[in-house]
Amino acid sequence: MEQGRQSDVRRGIRLERFTIGYNCLEALIAVGAGVWSGSIALVGFGLDSVIEVASGGALLWRLYGDAGPRREAREKTALRSVGVCFCLLAAYVGWEAVESLLLREAPRPSLPGTLLALLSIVVMPLLARAKRGVAGRIGSAALQADARQTSLCMYLSAILLAGLLLNALCGWWWADPAAALVMVPIIAREGWDALRGKPCCAACH
Repeated sequence: MEQGRQSDVRRGIRLERFTIGYNCLEALIAVGAGVWSGSIALVGFGLDSVIEVASGGALLWRLYGDAGPRREAREKTALRSVGVCFCLLAAYVGWEAVESLLLREAPRPSLPGTLLALLSIVVMPLLARAKRGVAGRIGSAALQADARQTSLCMYLSAILLAGLLLNALCGWWWADPAAALVMVPIIAREGWDALRGKPCCAACH
């Protein structure tokens, strides 16, 4: 039984390492493309990837201490620290989106951003499902929350893609900041639930 748990924990560690590596690359591409094109939604998506990296780091810290006596304390600390980051992200994205709408700032089309959103729509559900499987077997609420956070990334990718395509194909300059505003309550809810020590976003199952 213990050997099986150790195997699952090692699998969880590999998944979190992949999460960190993928999201570091995602953040670099999204923020770079967002700054170049003037896309608030794309920059916000990149910053969300930074939060994913922080979450992955917190989960690695928790999984490496799985056999220790402070397992539950580590879970709570990891969950709540990510909650703070999400609340800050929601505030930033909301402020920038409203400012863009008021100033009528039109982003340029972004091919790298569009391709990145498409890739994330494919990768994130597979990664989230793998994390949920491990979380269920080892009984980790923190890893379950991280899995839902990964699912959230897929939803944000779809919203981002819609905004980018509407701007590129229809010239709807407002679609990008509007897409960013749609992200805000989703991100804020994740942050609030995490701060309360709850697994995040039941809608992301």
